[in-house]
Amino acid sequence: MFLTRGLLMLVMATARSGAPRDFEGMERRRKRAAQLFRQGKSQADVARELDVSRQSVSRWHAEWLAGGTTALRGAGRAGRLPQLDQADLRRVECRLQKGPLVNGYATDMWTLQRVAEVIEAETGVAYHPGHVWRILRQMGWSRQRPARRAIERNDEAIAACVKNDWPRVKKTPDAARPGSASKTSRASVSSPQ
Repeated sequence: MFLTRGLLMLVMATARSGAPRDFEGMERRRKRAAQLFRQGKSQADVARELDVSRQSVSRWHAEWLAGGTTALRGAGRAGRLPQLDQADLRRVECRLQKGPLVNGYATDMWTLQRVAEVIEAETGVAYHPGHVWRILRQMGWSRQRPARRAIERNDEAIAACVKNDWPRVKKTPDAARPGSASKTSRASVSSPQ
């Protein structure tokens, strides 16, 4: 009993965490319920033995009465079926690997909107740009990051600017002068002195 319950709790925890659910385990549990129904056990006894809700056992019992053990088979998967199969994803990936310029875009940067347009042009399936990110991750793609720094970049000039010019141009009161939130206070930067 403890092992079954521990296994059940593990299955429930993985279902909540986004990990794939154990559909075969759930089907085995329903078939075990059918065996217990054949033995004449009450729905309450089946619920206790399998450590499931009475509502589930009641539903299983009605299905078992209507269609036998075969009625308790699982559907095989949960959720909506994907609109793109593996062949579609391979075709899309081929176009993406050619780059945005070859696909008719002005810059060499993929955006989610552009990828959505390529998917629709290649497969006829329209996706919202927000969902395209999931498809890209499924194909093993990640966010684009610059591969190198600009040739014109001068790290010494940047450091000198940050050290000398930035304190002068930033829009906060000078740290050396005393400040006050009140404009009437003598310590206020905006107060005429």
